[in-house]
Amino acid sequence: MSTAPQDWHARAIAAERSGDITGGRKLLEQGLAEHPGNAQLQNSAGSMAMRAGDAAAAEAAFARAIALDPSQVDYSLNRAIALGKLGRSREALALLREKEAAAGSIAKYWSIRGNTARAAGDSADAAMSYDRCLVVQPGHAKALHGRARVALDRGEDQAVTRFDIALSVNQAEADLWLGKAQALDAAGDHQQARSIAEQLVAHAPHWLEALKLLAQLRLGMGDEDYAGHYREAAARLPADPNIPTAHADQLAGLDHAAEAAEVVAEARKRFPDSPQFALMEAVHAGAAGDQERAEAIFADLKLDTPDRAIHEARHRIRRGELEKAESLLEKALAGGGSLHSTYALLGMVWRLTGNPKAQWLHGQENLVQLRPLRDAESIMPQVIERLHELHDHSPMPLGQSLRGGSQTRHILFQRHEEIFAKLHRAILGTLEDYRAGLPPADPDHPLLRHRDDPWELTGSWSVRLRGGGDYHTSHIHPDGMLSSALYLIVPEAAQGDDQQGWLEVGRPPPHLGLDLPPLKTIQPKEGHLALFPSTLYHGTTPFEESLRMTVAFDVVPVARPAA
Repeated sequence: MSTAPQDWHARAIAAERSGDITGGRKLLEQGLAEHPGNAQLQNSAGSMAMRAGDAAAAEAAFARAIALDPSQVDYSLNRAIALGKLGRSREALALLREKEAAAGSIAKYWSIRGNTARAAGDSADAAMSYDRCLVVQPGHAKALHGRARVALDRGEDQAVTRFDIALSVNQAEADLWLGKAQALDAAGDHQQARSIAEQLVAHAPHWLEALKLLAQLRLGMGDEDYAGHYREAAARLPADPNIPTAHADQLAGLDHAAEAAEVVAEARKRFPDSPQFALMEAVHAGAAGDQERAEAIFADLKLDTPDRAIHEARHRIRRGELEKAESLLEKALAGGGSLHSTYALLGMVWRLTGNPKAQWLHGQENLVQLRPLRDAESIMPQVIERLHELHDHSPMPLGQSLRGGSQTRHILFQRHEEIFAKLHRAILGTLEDYRAGLPPADPDHPLLRHRDDPWELTGSWSVRLRGGGDYHTSHIHPDGMLSSALYLIVPEAAQGDDQQGWLEVGRPPPHLGLDLPPLKTIQPKEGHLALFPSTLYHGTTPFEESLRMTVAFDVVPVARPAA
């Protein structure tokens, strides 16, 4: 005798409430075996899979529920949430847009769409969605929170006010206080921002985002011991391994490698069974020049991962052991290690050993180009004017390549000003000019494998340097395929033969200790865009006077929707 679908559902929920979520899911599977065409059971199976942390199974179940009954908006909302958990926010946003006519009067729909649009990088859609939600339900706490966050992302003038409104509904939400501190900092009220950050760290010393914000604020206010509060947090929570890890990262990011090594050395005493702290000590000690200390750690390190291979390869390069370095890097590639970090180091090794692969990787014609920006004359004056205003309230960031100067906050091309949307479109057009000059597609090459794929930008920011010592140290962008520098203001000194303020592409970072010149030096030219593979180290030379302003971004292939 068949059991009714609602009974299968009731039995599954009872099992879950008793603590047996696995048994509950099995009961729903049995129910679906009897009633495969029941959309509600499919939706229930998806919901329980989500609660079990199985987003892939949940998404598949919700998709089956939609196929059986497309009229039920909740099934689409549930599937959108599951897609977001799987990192497929663009698919989720497309699905939600299809349901706007049916769900436009539902606050929950607009809240979920706002969250999804924000995750997909569409800040304009996110702002609109949260606003629509708040029309339907003015006190919707999640929409107020999301709208405040989007206001901060987009650089809106009312960001602080929006956080205050959200806090009036939910004073206990710590992330809202963090956001308010970030908004105050962006608005120029650094002291009040720091006061809030200090309170957050005092109440939640484990909270890495609050620790980082306080470090950024202290750095911006000229505090030499900008990361000192990490020590205090670690003393309060000595069993938390994340605090010393983050502390060392903040120190190493601004060239304090020796201090970073001491932080993780102390952590090794508290976590003697953690090989990760041993690896970090070797990494930071090596970067600080203490090669014997690093060698002793690597010789005894019980860790066999692609990450270890890449870090040890750097150590081998410093010691001139190039064959060992190459072997480690090949191992990292085979094991799924960071493609960009691995090829960046392999490029150095191949140059030093005379391997012809160096030419294949970075020496092919037109991999590095300087291109005129499309529509530069009509776009640049307004872009420069607005960027000066932003830089006047922007800090030198933590953990970046900048040494002096300032860098804009958040993602530049998500801001609300239309001029940045125009600049975005002009850059996309210029990228097509760059693509046209590239060598043929090559499935083995880290850039040319994507030569004919659709491209998009990820991350975007502006940097303003002042003469007298500001520069970029040599670095790579490990999240990109193609990296960039758009020259908006070029110092007069850059016109000379001594290459002040020039871009150096292919010079090793100082911590590798290599005497290799750059592969190319690019004389900056206003209204032009330098483009080069993200596997190439790059940095700038200092200059004496005036300003240097750029916009930078990374290019990646457009992610293909899952089949």
